[in-house]
Amino acid sequence: MKRVEIGAYGVPAEVAACVEVADVGAPGPGEVVFDVLAFPINPADMWFCRGSYRLKPPLPAIPGAECIGRVAAAGAGVTAVTPGDLVINLQRENWAQRRRVKAEDVIPVPAGIDLKQGAMLRINPPTALLMLSDIVDLKPGEWVVQNVANSAVGRLVIRLARTRGLKTVNVVRREALFGELKALGADQCVVDAPDLGERVRTATGGAAIRLGLDAVSGAATGRISDCLADGGTVCTYGSMSGEDPLVPRAAPIYRGVSLTGFMLGRFLAKRSLEQIRALYADLAAQIMNGNLSAPVEKVYPIEDIRAALTRADQGERAGKILVAPNGPI
Repeated sequence: MKRVEIGAYGVPAEVAACVEVADVGAPGPGEVVFDVLAFPINPADMWFCRGSYRLKPPLPAIPGAECIGRVAAAGAGVTAVTPGDLVINLQRENWAQRRRVKAEDVIPVPAGIDLKQGAMLRINPPTALLMLSDIVDLKPGEWVVQNVANSAVGRLVIRLARTRGLKTVNVVRREALFGELKALGADQCVVDAPDLGERVRTATGGAAIRLGLDAVSGAATGRISDCLADGGTVCTYGSMSGEDPLVPRAAPIYRGVSLTGFMLGRFLAKRSLEQIRALYADLAAQIMNGNLSAPVEKVYPIEDIRAALTRADQGERAGKILVAPNGPI
């Protein structure tokens, strides 16, 4: 079978290769084997290849934080899924044609789900949802401000906020994105700038915003803090700048603004397996009914992983880059 390995840490397209390895074998008791139908290339996967992610395993290493697959076989004692079921995998190392994992690590998803959207279900949708629900106890009618609003997570925040009765003010780098985001349900859009706080207050009529979401870090974190009411919270969940978050000392000292962070694993760990399955069932249903989706630019075969990584590393794409290890989807 084929899988992707990195033999060194560095430029993803240079260090990754599609290699032939032995098959995973039959499932043991309590295990599941599934064929990987598609996986996305996420920013965290790129950081993993570069060696700048929080996980840095011995080499050669297998990237891949998420995927969608079809169960090929289930071991003794497995009742949650059966052969033919579609699943997502809570474990890593998914850039491969086939996986063998513990049964509790796979989450069944509806048979009719769009495979491209299902491949992106594991990380971004629950990230958007839990940042809206678990950081600040927001009430319907309140505002949320976020940067990188045109990202996959940003678009999901817009949709999920609307279903919760929340309003979003969306910070992007160019005005050309406004129409696209408003079509998704964005209430207000502003261009990032040093005077972002004033721009946001003007756009929202001076609303007291209690939650800001930051995926850029560096000085951008401080600009998001400037948008918040006294006592508000900035939640940083990424660092597109590659920098640590910078917040002016006046924000926490004089205005009581707090800074926290989000990592999906930490927040899922607070929930039981039944709660996690229910969470994903709800998000999958929203994909099925058309409420949630993320744009996909192109799907590559696994043999073209280097071309896929090259494109994923480039800016201003039309959507996510996916890979189909077992043929077209």
